[in-house]
Amino acid sequence: MAPIIDKLLVANRAEIASRVIRTAKRLGIPTVAVHSEADAEMPFVAEADEARLIGPAAPAESYLNIDRILEVAAETGATAVHPGYGFLSESPAFARRVAEAGLIWVGPSPESMDRMADKINARNLMDAAGVPVAAGSPDPVGDVDEAVRIAGEIGYPVMVKPSGGGGGIGMAIARTEEELRTAFDTARTRAERFFGDSRILLERYIASARHVEVQIFGLADGTVIALGERDCSVQRRHQKVAEESPSPGVGPELRARMLQAAVRAGEAVDYRNAGTVECLVDTERGDFVFLEMNARLQVEHPVTEEVHGIDLVEAQLRIAAGLPVQFDPAEVKSSGHAIELRIYAEDPVRFLPGPGVITRWAAPQGEGVRLDAGYGEGNKVTVTYDPLMAKLVARGDTREQALDRAAQAVAEFEIEGPKSNLRFFGELLENAEFRSGVYDTGLIARMQSAAKGS
Repeated sequence: MAPIIDKLLVANRAEIASRVIRTAKRLGIPTVAVHSEADAEMPFVAEADEARLIGPAAPAESYLNIDRILEVAAETGATAVHPGYGFLSESPAFARRVAEAGLIWVGPSPESMDRMADKINARNLMDAAGVPVAAGSPDPVGDVDEAVRIAGEIGYPVMVKPSGGGGGIGMAIARTEEELRTAFDTARTRAERFFGDSRILLERYIASARHVEVQIFGLADGTVIALGERDCSVQRRHQKVAEESPSPGVGPELRARMLQAAVRAGEAVDYRNAGTVECLVDTERGDFVFLEMNARLQVEHPVTEEVHGIDLVEAQLRIAAGLPVQFDPAEVKSSGHAIELRIYAEDPVRFLPGPGVITRWAAPQGEGVRLDAGYGEGNKVTVTYDPLMAKLVARGDTREQALDRAAQAVAEFEIEGPKSNLRFFGELLENAEFRSGVYDTGLIARMQSAAKGS
């Protein structure tokens, strides 16, 4: 039987490259890895059937070099490209170039990406589709005086957000006019520097919020389905470090409404392949609002895989090839509980990068434990790339069992050389607030405050 795709080029690195290659191998699909000079000895390079150097360590000269990546695709006879997450994964320009080269793009259409890349446009599209959005500015805020006027109408506190980009970069909370005037100028400057787009929008800030996202899939026949939700409220600097599914803070009625809204969001942009609709749940009001839509596979997708028993990368490949998915969408059900811990090369207190050569790497094992790793002993974690070394996933029949398995795995995991946040996860998994399931995005800040006071 012929494979779904003749040959797959993985346009990414480290953990996600290894993850995609693993599924491709199981499906009998030959793989091509592309790598920078700095990554020549990384595991994903050895795991692929073929590997090609694409440039120096700097991402602009390697993993963001569209021309060189497409050259390698032509040289190796690759027929499809999987972009992973980060880098070029949400680049409509890259998706178009891949299609123009006659290759299969394993992701949503560039048109769908265009519609969702701009937060202002996405917010307005969702509002028109009947997806709840936070009170805010439907158009870019022209200047700081206009921002002050809009904030007066919305009511403080407000969230100042760049229209382009993501990852929490440039976002700021303003609780007073004075804070808003400072935050607005800072956000605009950072947005221009990081995204080349200085436009800013304002939204009502939800003081006690859970960050909950819904995994959607746009199938080859045009149907959009939702595969449950993930709670991503454990964050530092608006960036996720742990996720779990299902969310302990979402009940059946709210879950049903969120999944329905996520499907409407996908239908509104004619979505295909894997995507995530991110929301904020107001813990005081018991409702939710649209935050953004990520037109790619998420870092935290393994928790959805674990509770649904579905390989999401296989589903991506099948949809890209125009085939039905490997499961019956009408019969998909969630079972048990899963949690993912992002193992970063960073200190466990201030969460600042701590690169270095890995001199010891002893991975945990055990029932219900999964490790998606991008590094191993002897590899060097550099400041050039994101410091994510691995994703530790624990599954259990209950949330308590999943947390206990995660705690045991953290205790067994040994990493020497670079700094790691393993100690933080040991503390998190013993934290009473987190264990209770009644927590919000301010959890880490409260943990840090308590540590300073002790």
